[in-house]
Amino acid sequence: MLRRLAPALFVLVLVAGSYLFARIPPVSAEARDAVGSRFQFTKMAIALPPGLPERTVRVVNPKYERIRSWVSSVGAAIAVNDLDGGGKPDDLCLVDTRSDSAIVTPVPGTGGTYAPFVLDPAPLPVSATSAPMGCVPGDFNQDGRMDLIVYYWGRTPVLYLHRADATGLTLATFQPTELVPQAETSGDGYRGPLWNTNAVSVADFDGDGYPDVGVFNYFPDTAVLDPNGQPNVQMNHSMSRARNAGGAHILRWTGATGGAKPAVTFQEQPAIDPQYATGWTLAASAADIDDDLLPELYVANDFGQDRFFHNVSTPGRIAFKLTEGTRGPFDPKSLVVGHDSFKGMGVDFGDLRNTGSFDMFVSNITTSWGLEESNFFWKANTSTPAEARKRMAKGEAPYDNDAADMGLAWVGWGWDTKMADFDNSGDLSIVQAAGFVKGTINRWSWLQELAMTNDLMLQDPTLWPNARPGDDIAGSQPFAFWAKDKPDHYINVAKSLGMTDGTPSRGIAVADTTGTGVQDFAVARQWGAPEYWRNDRKAAQDFLGLRLCRPAIGTPGAGTPAYGAKVKITMADGRTRIAQLDGGGGHSGKRSFDVFFGLGEAGSKPVSAELSWRDTDGGVHRQTLSLASGWHTLMLTTEAKEVPTR
Repeated sequence: MLRRLAPALFVLVLVAGSYLFARIPPVSAEARDAVGSRFQFTKMAIALPPGLPERTVRVVNPKYERIRSWVSSVGAAIAVNDLDGGGKPDDLCLVDTRSDSAIVTPVPGTGGTYAPFVLDPAPLPVSATSAPMGCVPGDFNQDGRMDLIVYYWGRTPVLYLHRADATGLTLATFQPTELVPQAETSGDGYRGPLWNTNAVSVADFDGDGYPDVGVFNYFPDTAVLDPNGQPNVQMNHSMSRARNAGGAHILRWTGATGGAKPAVTFQEQPAIDPQYATGWTLAASAADIDDDLLPELYVANDFGQDRFFHNVSTPGRIAFKLTEGTRGPFDPKSLVVGHDSFKGMGVDFGDLRNTGSFDMFVSNITTSWGLEESNFFWKANTSTPAEARKRMAKGEAPYDNDAADMGLAWVGWGWDTKMADFDNSGDLSIVQAAGFVKGTINRWSWLQELAMTNDLMLQDPTLWPNARPGDDIAGSQPFAFWAKDKPDHYINVAKSLGMTDGTPSRGIAVADTTGTGVQDFAVARQWGAPEYWRNDRKAAQDFLGLRLCRPAIGTPGAGTPAYGAKVKITMADGRTRIAQLDGGGGHSGKRSFDVFFGLGEAGSKPVSAELSWRDTDGGVHRQTLSLASGWHTLMLTTEAKEVPTR
């Protein structure tokens, strides 16, 4: 009898052991509260224009009708920057899905005097079957004034260029311009390409000193939001290897003018091998890993296989080469760069371990008793940039996953993520959006059935289980606030900070909105009001804040963001840390252009800062400065010179 029962007993022991091994390690309330006590935030409402509708689901193509809540699950977005030219990043550009509006509004409590307004693309052709999905600030025509890109489902992105003769901040401040020129630019409706964009990354990809734009589409170019659209729409053809999405478009900056009628031109370049460019992309971000001031690119794809690209561009020609992680004998395939079958939802670069190298944090679906995958913490595994360059030249991504050991593996249904030092301790924290579709009827069982469905059936949306208003899939998950509780380990302290609202969140934006040396953040909610979290930490001189500029074109004395600039600091205790001017990346949240370091125990002591940048002729410059704590504005030409900070 024992011999007959042995297989069953073995299975029971194996399952029980696996459960004990794999379950999320518990964290006591006392330990969580002790770490959370380092932070103090106040939630504040964000002002919106009056009279906007408050819908809760979108109108969709008839073939998507049965899954319209699923199709309506993205689009909330938020970005923070200095849009009014006042010298501080105290303006927001957000997308409110309830009204399908892109909105400009002041950061609460910062004294903004203009009224919130909706960005209207008119006189460009307007489509009733498009919806904004995100907003990216940037000085795209390089005149020293902040512009905006709004990207959509149902059309190509629109540039809102800041007019030189504008006063104040209103809709009239901006001139709507097509990012991608259309054959027909006026008339009774939009007739251009039906791009369905969910990620935009802005960086100086080719090293010529100007901002290039990566546009990454989710659904194929079809009428997703048209109730009378052609029935040629589709879903992913695989849960783990889907490559039938809208595709990547890499646009190189080629020229610009300022004035009352500003303009900027971009040229699309075949920078990515097409076989790697058609994942269902939800996030993309860029950072220079090998210290050649050409940023590498990470593309987070839903339904499997994120992509990490080595930048092999030259000025005038953008080119990326695929790299993948090296799998060891005990490494699960999905925990190796480029081999995963997970659902990439967000990505951010940061020096999370204070090593002077960029690590990456990637959001995935990690819901217990649901789809429990794992977030990625891609840990840099090379000791020098030269070693990283050598590895990438051979097609090897210089990263290993260490999410579980760092305590960062599981949160729920993750989305956008941003790293920042909110207590000026010298250690980065992580804010991570979470939650999917909010309703009253738990439909996880249906989603589990979908996950086990034959791939041959997935592409047809009529064969999917219902996801309609009232259905709930991970709909009550608060966003996470990860903080370090010990060296190389993090815990989620959101509950201790009162961050318990379960309305699904999407975009995260971070900035020191007051210029006092403490970083705040804002959160975009899917089918809910956006929120601003003011950092109540007492201002002190225990930080280094840098505003890095190049001379603007046609505006004497003005500066434009130094896209691609990096800073590596050495603190008094000998530790090194690295950060960059982030031109805009991730899922649907965009941080300010400031480069910020909390100084921790170094306090207000001077900091040695090594700056690296390219000029507008492609030349590489490096300079080391001794900088006092506090804010500095540096103009980067052939050398770095401090200029007055407004």
